[in-house]
Amino acid sequence: MSKQEKLNRLRAALEHREGDRIPVSDFFWTGFVKKARALWGEDVDLYRKFDLDYVVVDPNMDPVIRDFEILEDDGENIRVRTGFGAVIRRSKDFPMPHFDSFSVREPEEMADFVIESGLDPRRLYRSGDDQINGVGDALRRNTPSWNERVDAYCRDFPVFGSICEGYEYLWHCIGTENALYWMLLEPELFGAMVERIGTFLLELLEQQIQESRGRLSGFYIWGDVAYVNGMLFSPAVWRKYFKPIVKKAIERCHQEGLLVIYHGCGNATAIYEDLIEMGLDGYNPVEAKAGLDVAALKEPYGNRLAFAGNMDVRVLESGDRRAIKRMLLRKLEAARGGGWICQSDHSVSSGVNPEDYAYMVELARDYGRYPLDWERIRRELEELQ
Repeated sequence: MSKQEKLNRLRAALEHREGDRIPVSDFFWTGFVKKARALWGEDVDLYRKFDLDYVVVDPNMDPVIRDFEILEDDGENIRVRTGFGAVIRRSKDFPMPHFDSFSVREPEEMADFVIESGLDPRRLYRSGDDQINGVGDALRRNTPSWNERVDAYCRDFPVFGSICEGYEYLWHCIGTENALYWMLLEPELFGAMVERIGTFLLELLEQQIQESRGRLSGFYIWGDVAYVNGMLFSPAVWRKYFKPIVKKAIERCHQEGLLVIYHGCGNATAIYEDLIEMGLDGYNPVEAKAGLDVAALKEPYGNRLAFAGNMDVRVLESGDRRAIKRMLLRKLEAARGGGWICQSDHSVSSGVNPEDYAYMVELARDYGRYPLDWERIRRELEELQ
């Protein structure tokens, strides 16, 4: 499929229209990528292998641009200090990193926390280490520059740039516990820190828009402000400190005709109406693990907010193809009239068999062609009960 066909399909879904079929895309854990390479060859590119419909490319968002400082490496554990000033431990047997410490320990220290300009060209043109791209379920060094990665995909795929949401960026700087305490106990110092972060993030957004020279089709805003049972803090706090940053980012993107998808883990339904009010195009990942179901969300949010995600990774990990098919067919209700991108409910984990993921993609393309064949979908759902 051509880039234009994919972009048309993507726009249709996010604008609550029926395109040629539902779009499909995803994010992949390193363990899944390794399995795929063992199966299909070391040079396999999963976005091209599955012919997915968009790619997200993250710039260097570290407050201070520098390579990782290796503090410990015994072959099993590695500890690094990043440009966020955080000391992070990666252990071989654990899927995600552990944040050992942060450079800010007292609320007064927030004022002295260094955040280099979001307009620094190194954020887009320098290859090397950075925390957002390099620390996850594996430690990745020497990440190619944002510009190189955009160039690698922009001719064949709609490419999204990205920034963090205010809280997502803040906790990377000072830690979750401090952030949650200080927003209540030190509102003036906290507010000043958030204001500086907002300036940085909007600068970084602007730099990507300008330097993309038309290569971007949209933006992701990374913003984990919830957990499985609801918001990490009150919606009122989010509206006071963080909503203004998101609002300005969405408005700026829309001025350029760019699509915007907000990524927020957990159950953040308490702020969905705020996101709709700001004109957000789509919400990801709609975690099934947080009790969310895109088919059920279709009724209250209808044609006001599109969703990207909600394919339960636990079902994909099971390898039960009847269950995978049943899940896919149920989720198609969210695609009625547009409004859904088929995607995992976070990212494709190391426990998923690549052939089972390929099966899900095949199903999405078969049953997700518009107009949806509801007679066939309902009949086969009944057979799978």
